Amino acid sequence: MLHVEQLTKQYGELLAVGGVNFSADEGKIFGLLGPNGAGKSTTINCISGLIPPTSGRISVDGFDIVKDGKRAKAALGVVPQELALYEDLPAIENLSYWGKAYGLRGSELKSRVEDVLGYIGLLDRARDLPKTFSGGMKRRLNFGCGIVHKPGLLLLDEPTVGVDPQSRQRLFEMVEAERDAGACVLYTTHYMEEAERLCDSLAIIDHGKIIADGTVAELKAQLGARDVLQLTGTFPAGTGTAVSARNINQLEVLSEDDSNLTMTLSAASEHLPAIFDAVADSGGAVKETSLRSPNLETLFLLLTGKELRE
Repeated sequence: MLHVEQLTKQYGELLAVGGVNFSADEGKIFGLLGPNGAGKSTTINCISGLIPPTSGRISVDGFDIVKDGKRAKAALGVVPQELALYEDLPAIENLSYWGKAYGLRGSELKSRVEDVLGYIGLLDRARDLPKTFSGGMKRRLNFGCGIVHKPGLLLLDEPTVGVDPQSRQRLFEMVEAERDAGACVLYTTHYMEEAERLCDSLAIIDHGKIIADGTVAELKAQLGARDVLQLTGTFPAGTGTAVSARNINQLEVLSEDDSNLTMTLSAASEHLPAIFDAVADSGGAVKETSLRSPNLETLFLLLTGKELRE
C-alpha cells in the first residue's frame, strides 16, 4: 500500500529527512518511532503530499504522490498531530465536511457520518461545538475526520498527545480496528510502549535517518539479554574507562558525563558490586541507580546513547 524510496527533504542547510526507505502493507500497523525533531512529521507531510520531497519517491496504492497526487491522496486518511478541526462547527459538520472533501454525498455521507460518530463515542455530542470538548474528545473527533471516507492508508502522527488514559485506550482500540478492517496504518510516536502494543513492524528514526527496522521481536533481539544500567552521582573524568577495565562480560559504556553514567551489560544486577567498586576507585560516588530490562526504549538508548524523549 505504501512504498517510500530514498526520501529526502532538505530546508536550506538543514537535512530534515535523509534517504529514508520503508514499505507498509494492508492490514498492518507500521510504526515510525523517534524523538521530537527526528523527522517523523516531515516524513508524514511528504507522504500526504503536504510538502514536496527534495528527492526520492513515494507511492500510495501504486500511485506516485508527486506525479499522480490526486489518485494517491484519494486512498489517504490523515490524522495530524495538530488538531485539524473547525472549532465553531458542530462535530457532525466537521465529519460531513471531510466526507464531502473525499467525494461522499447524500445518503452515503449521512450514513457514514452517523456510523463514525457512534464509533468514536460522540453520537450524543454530534451537535456540540468542538471548542466545548475535552482534549480526548477532540482527539477522537480528529481521528474520525481522518477515517470518514474509509481510507486504505491511514497516517497517524502522534495521535495520543495530550489525551487522558481512557481516551488513549479508546484510540488504541480504534487504530487496531482500522487495521483489522484491512487498512494500512502508519503510526508515528515517541512512546515506545505504544509501539510495542500496536505495531506489527516498525522503523526507528533519528536525525532524519532510519537507524533500525524490523518487527518488535527482531529489534529486541538486537539487544540480546543485555540490561541498561543508569547511574546518577558524581563521576570524575575516566570513570567510564575504569568501569570498562573491570572486564565485565558484554559491558559497554553508552554515555557519561560528570553526573551520569549509562551502560549496557548482561545480568547487570550480578555485577553491581564490581561496578560500584570501580566508580569508588576512580573517586566517584553513586547516588541513584536505575536498571531496565531489554525493550525498545533501551534499544534506542543503545543505538543513540540518549533517551527517546530527549
